[in-house]
Amino acid sequence: MTLTPQWLDELRSRITLSALIGRSVKITRAGREYKACCPFHNEKTPSFTINDEKGFYHCFGCSAHGDAIRWMTDQRGLSFMDAIKELAAEAGMDVPAPDPRAAQRAEKANNLYDVMAAAQDWFVQQLGSVAGAGARAYLEKRGFSATTIRDFGLGFAPDSRSGLKTALKAFETSMLIEAGLLIAVDGKEPYDRFRGRMMIPIRDPRGRVIAFGGRILGEGEPKYLNSPDTPLFDKGRTLYNLDKCSPASRQTGRVIVVEGYMDVIAIAQAGFADAVAPLGTALTEQQIQMLWRMTEKPLLCFDGDAAGQKAAIRAALRALPLLKPGHSLQFVTLPEGQDPDDLVKQSGPKALAALLDASEPLVDRLWRFEVAAGPLDTPEDRAGLKQRLGAHIANIADAEIRRHYSDAFRERFDRLFAPTSRTPFQPAASARKNLRQDWRKPQILPPGAETKSFNAKNPDFLVQGVLGALLRNPDLIQRHHEALSDYVPPDPNHAQLLGAMLDASFTKESLETEDLLTILDEKLYNVATALLHSNGKVFVFNRGEAGVESGGLSDVSKELGEAIRLMKQRPALEEALERATLLASLEMTDETFAEQQRLRAEKKAFDDRIIAFFRRDADGL
Repeated sequence: MTLTPQWLDELRSRITLSALIGRSVKITRAGREYKACCPFHNEKTPSFTINDEKGFYHCFGCSAHGDAIRWMTDQRGLSFMDAIKELAAEAGMDVPAPDPRAAQRAEKANNLYDVMAAAQDWFVQQLGSVAGAGARAYLEKRGFSATTIRDFGLGFAPDSRSGLKTALKAFETSMLIEAGLLIAVDGKEPYDRFRGRMMIPIRDPRGRVIAFGGRILGEGEPKYLNSPDTPLFDKGRTLYNLDKCSPASRQTGRVIVVEGYMDVIAIAQAGFADAVAPLGTALTEQQIQMLWRMTEKPLLCFDGDAAGQKAAIRAALRALPLLKPGHSLQFVTLPEGQDPDDLVKQSGPKALAALLDASEPLVDRLWRFEVAAGPLDTPEDRAGLKQRLGAHIANIADAEIRRHYSDAFRERFDRLFAPTSRTPFQPAASARKNLRQDWRKPQILPPGAETKSFNAKNPDFLVQGVLGALLRNPDLIQRHHEALSDYVPPDPNHAQLLGAMLDASFTKESLETEDLLTILDEKLYNVATALLHSNGKVFVFNRGEAGVESGGLSDVSKELGEAIRLMKQRPALEEALERATLLASLEMTDETFAEQQRLRAEKKAFDDRIIAFFRRDADGL
């Protein structure tokens, strides 16, 4: 099938994107565009924009972006070709004829869907027959209502080696084998795969049956038996109940991940329709990505036994390399030995709802797991804990997230092993009085002479200098607003101060230092005055008053722009060096050692460049 760019452009042009999206999302007009609460992440203030003229949507919250085709694949869960066919039918266009081989594959897939639909109908019939009495008794014992049984399409496979084969004799035996319904053994007649089991249909996002899960009714192994991988079914890329969960999650803003089919069905009957389950395997990377398309932080609600908690940790470790801003996993801790079905039956839906509300972030689950992994009595034990945490950090691909995990683990480690005998420092009463008095009446002092000597290895010194320059010359805030708006200083006080200054630059046409200080609260005022009293003459752009020298404010602005560029480059270089050092400590090879040394040399050259830049003519001060 040849879908040329011209044909695809014509298809997009015939689709009104706002009308397409408006069928499943409430949209409102905003000028020449439309806005809505983003369907790809949970939000209360609309940040999802639809532009019909340009033919794309974009979310400023989670960065979801695409056209009509992308909407059908990402939001509706359709395959690319299914999306094309559905949009083409709506646009009144004919899809280009497929090539013979593609046509054969499509025809075979359609025929397999027919086979699976016929098998599903037969299993449902068998559940209502005399042979299905035992399966009906089992479902009644589990407390499943007739509505639940019907909605989930539960059925029964009689204990016969040829029951299904005979019932579906209208289809070729080879098709039944390819669909995973029959087992073929060399030299023997193919026979039914599912025998003496309650049958659970597994559906694709469009609700078509693509596979089955069978639960044995008596004693025996395996307890659950799944269809093998087929042209329709890939268990690592499929989530059970996705077809029902996806629309439900758009209403609740969440997705609950449980271990098995029966848990999904049980909690759905209790009112939790937004649940899915992996299919007999640990949660895969592809399944995690599928979950993130529905919600930013799916809730993993695995069984409360040891096996369930191990499965949760495996999912956590598998998610680490995939983490991206705003997207993670949340973990629900069930009572020991209970699964979601047990909890709902014994304690009611409210008990499960309370646990879902009390879910813990991925970072907390990893920390608790490693702390509980062994004794922490000796220095060697504690070093082992630190090394294990470091290994988790090293597996995170996103540099910003990796830095925050490193900070979070370090803070927890320090709190856990901090000495308890230290007395917190309390300033003298007279000093506290001096800090409080006249704080609204700033007295701007010249930079202290002690700032001529500074340490380039202190990550905050450059930030302090830049903030000090902005405080001395508030008109520069607007000039460098774009460069500063996406930078977050590592010190929270500095970050709040920068945010306040950026906000003030928009609300006032002209700012003086004294005006700027008066709009700060007491905490930020003290931070600001401390910056004004230090880190002065070390920096070229802080020497003297703007406008005094020949270049005036423009020279200061130029020097400050270079400082901001270096300030923003530094964290990435430090993170790269930290990561290389960690990897070298975990696995000392020629390659890891060489990379660490290369970055160490680059970092030194960077520090030297900063010193040379900011201490120009410093000796003359």
